Amino acid sequence: MQDKIITCRDCGAEFTFTAGEQEFYAQKGFNNEPTRCPSCRSARKSARGGSSDGAGAPRQERKMYPATCSQCHKPTQVPFEPRDGRPVYCSDCYSAQRSGSGGGFDRRSASSFGDRNDRGRGGRNNDRGRDRHDRYDRDDRW
Repeated sequence: MQDKIITCRDCGAEFTFTAGEQEFYAQKGFNNEPTRCPSCRSARKSARGGSSDGAGAPRQERKMYPATCSQCHKPTQVPFEPRDGRPVYCSDCYSAQRSGSGGGFDRRSASSFGDRNDRGRGGRNNDRGRDRHDRYDRDDRW
């Protein structure tokens, strides 16, 4: 492939459609060559709200909710709606929880759950973690 000189449909300036760009277009399955120069493409993208860095659609502003940190009791804002009974941490306390030993949250070690086959959960999901064939073989349902 060779570089192509194309005239911009918006400003009339000539721009080069390089062999590398042509290869990229072919890999992506684009059938049409660009009709606007890079600066007009960038201006058009920003005019309709897109980012000019090629990242696609712009990120919408996150809705923040007021909360009180469960550890230091300072007012903070979080990107989710806090629920009663669930702890909420400010960014400083959250970072400290994550970097502390074992994450700092109430996590049980794997040994506290017992043997793989001794799940201790009643109800519908008491066979969770077992292979479905083991379940049928064990119950002699085949």
